[in-house]
Amino acid sequence: MLLLKGRQFAMRATAAASCAKGRVIVITGPTGVGKSSAAIALAKRLGGEIISADSVQVYKGLDVGSAKTPISERQNVPHHLIDIVLPSEEYSAGDYYMDARAAADSVLARGHVPIVVGGTGLYLRWFLNGKPDTPKPTAEQAAAVDAEIAALQSACGGWDEGVKYLSEAGDPETAQRLARNDWYRLRRSLEILKISGRPQSSFPLPWVTAKESTAEVKTDSREPPLKSRQTPDAESSKLLDYDFQCYFMNIKRVDLYRRIDQRCEEMLTDPEGLLREASWLLDLGILPNSSSPSRAIGYRQTMEYLTQCRMSGGVSTVTQFLEFLQEFQRASRNYAKRQLTWFRGEDMFRLVDASKVGSVDASKDEIVDFMEQQYLSPSSTSRNPTAVSPLSESEQRLADKKELKALKTYITENRIFTNPATCADILRWIERTQGGYKVVT
Repeated sequence: MLLLKGRQFAMRATAAASCAKGRVIVITGPTGVGKSSAAIALAKRLGGEIISADSVQVYKGLDVGSAKTPISERQNVPHHLIDIVLPSEEYSAGDYYMDARAAADSVLARGHVPIVVGGTGLYLRWFLNGKPDTPKPTAEQAAAVDAEIAALQSACGGWDEGVKYLSEAGDPETAQRLARNDWYRLRRSLEILKISGRPQSSFPLPWVTAKESTAEVKTDSREPPLKSRQTPDAESSKLLDYDFQCYFMNIKRVDLYRRIDQRCEEMLTDPEGLLREASWLLDLGILPNSSSPSRAIGYRQTMEYLTQCRMSGGVSTVTQFLEFLQEFQRASRNYAKRQLTWFRGEDMFRLVDASKVGSVDASKDEIVDFMEQQYLSPSSTSRNPTAVSPLSESEQRLADKKELKALKTYITENRIFTNPATCADILRWIERTQGGYKVVT
């Protein structure tokens, strides 16, 4: 149980009571930025419970590769939506929306503070703005789509044929952005198209529909249509189901990339970590890039590497291992870049400088102090830690120019796997565990 001091409890109760809607804190940011440690510290202050917004942490047994906070480090703070499905099961954004809303309502009913933490953009967008009102199929409609998918999977073109079919059927936008071999989402997109005659992207988020029906909107024929990514402004936030306080933690890109590269190495240092988890997925009969967990950054690259090792009879060279590590690091950095792009236009989020979280406790305390004060007194003028030393416009342009130059010349510098001897334990583990498999390609 979370214990609060008397005055702190009274302030939290007053803050909750002053809000007509339940107040929910959302903390996001790119991978490796220190979201979890800040969230746990804040939960200890406010009597909070953490609701994960990570599309890999929902899966049981995928601990190291998804960077789950170990139970021993959760400091008795309750965590929700972690380890809830098997890797052989699909878990959609719609599933998350229902489960996360139920978890938030349950936490609020107990008089605690829901703190949603994670970097899966689609999960957070639906949680914040509502789930699109897409149609539900009848049993006959679902069976018909299943038959079409089975025919496409057995066709000579396979996945490429399926993407072409969806595009020509009327949803080229979804077809273009689907991850390769994501048959689950291709099937759902085709299902929506067949039932409604409309592409999936044409179904707006609920707050957009509500705003259009309650406000007088001036139209201009020259204006582009509504974008698929919509973010409510201050006025339309009144239409949302909760009183959200949202934070985006970030650091300079070069520093973030250094953290990510080192984190990738650390996940592989112990062969019983990510390597063992990826090997387990293969043993379950799950192929790389064939399901949500096997498409996840880290698991996909590791499963592809181990498949190669199994085809070689449990043999890997140092060069092959380092090439795999390099691809893992590159994919992780690219994912962080996409996360930054995803949240760039989200007006609901306050930018927080997290450059020293995880390395200097004082900096993390400053961030947590700010979030705590904003929860207790939303109208407070407490200093945002991102504004410690604001730059002038010319200084900001110079800083951006320097960062861009640094990114163009960025080179990974491994800290752990620096020479063949440091890879020896990994190669011995590969030889001991990955031989004797008959790999079907």
